[in-house]
Amino acid sequence: MWRHNMGRAEIAITLDERVLAEIDRLVLEGVYANRSKAIEAALQDRLARSRRSRLAREWEKLDRSEEEALANEGYACESEWPAYG
Repeated sequence: MWRHNMGRAEIAITLDERVLAEIDRLVLEGVYANRSKAIEAALQDRLARSRRSRLAREWEKLDRSEEEALANEGYACESEWPAYG
């Protein structure tokens, strides 16, 4: 079940009771305004880490010498580019 409300969606989720207790503790301590804010912050953090991790994996696939050769090739051809403007 979900409801869409001005750029936000309301959903129903099921959480482990220990996780929910930890979220409630953070809300009581004033770290988050409510459960929704706490869960949203946790998901945003996890998604950001996932994007960084995926980027790192792709970066590792690059062949540095090949990338350097491509960059140098671009420098060598600069005089052949037409004037801009």
